[in-house]
Amino acid sequence: MTKTQDMTAMFKDVMGSFPVDTAAMEDAFKTSATLNEKLSGVALTAVEKSSEISSKWTKDTLAKMADMSKAKAEPADYAKAMTDFASASAETAAEHMAAFAEIAKKVQMDTVELMMAAGKDMQEDATAAVKKASNDVQAAAKKATAK
Repeated sequence: MTKTQDMTAMFKDVMGSFPVDTAAMEDAFKTSATLNEKLSGVALTAVEKSSEISSKWTKDTLAKMADMSKAKAEPADYAKAMTDFASASAETAAEHMAAFAEIAKKVQMDTVELMMAAGKDMQEDATAAVKKASNDVQAAAKKATAK
C-alpha cells in the first residue's frame, strides 16, 4: 500500500524554510536616508543662496531709497530721483531674478542627478534582492521536496 503524503507537514516545512532576510529592507532604508540627506543638502544650499540674494537686493533697494529721499533744491529733482530709482530698481530686479533662476536651474540639475543615481542604486538593489530570493526559494523547494 502507498502511504499518503502529509501535505500539512510539507507546507509547514516549506514555509519554515523560507528565510526572512531583513538586510534588503535595511539597505532600502539606508539608500532612502542617504537620498533624503543629499536632497536636503541641495535644498538648504538653495535656500542659503536665495537668502543671500534677497538680503543683497534689500540692501541695494534701501541704499537707492536713501538717495531718493534726500531733500532736493528743485521740485523737478524729485521727479528725476523717482525716475532714477524706478529704472535702477527695474535693472536690479532683472539681475536678481536671473540669479534666482540660476539657483533654480542648479537645484533642478542636482535633483535630477540624484534621482538618476538613486534609481540606478535601487534597481541594482532590487535585482540583487530578487536574485537572492529566487535562489532561496529554489533551495527551500528542493529541501522540502527532498524530505
